[in-house]
Amino acid sequence: MNVDKEMIWLAIGFIGQALFSARFILQWLKSEREKKSVFPVAFWYFSIAGGITLLVYAIYRQDPVFILGQLTGLFIYFRNLYFVIYEQKVCTE
Repeated sequence: MNVDKEMIWLAIGFIGQALFSARFILQWLKSEREKKSVFPVAFWYFSIAGGITLLVYAIYRQDPVFILGQLTGLFIYFRNLYFVIYEQKVCTE
């Protein structure tokens, strides 16, 4: 079976989108469990994993709008993860 390059890149795009979408399902389930809106730490990890995968896909597709959107999002996801980790560290000291 010969899988061509375009099919591989399409699969990468779908994997990135699946990772990115999984964060919403995770957040929804956690919020339902706690009966309030919450963002578990895993939400940010899924955001980063999906964002990086989609950024790679956008770079391959040479889509400047998609690239800028993913870069901006990644900055925000990493910053939020930093705040979560910093807060946990401060609370344990």
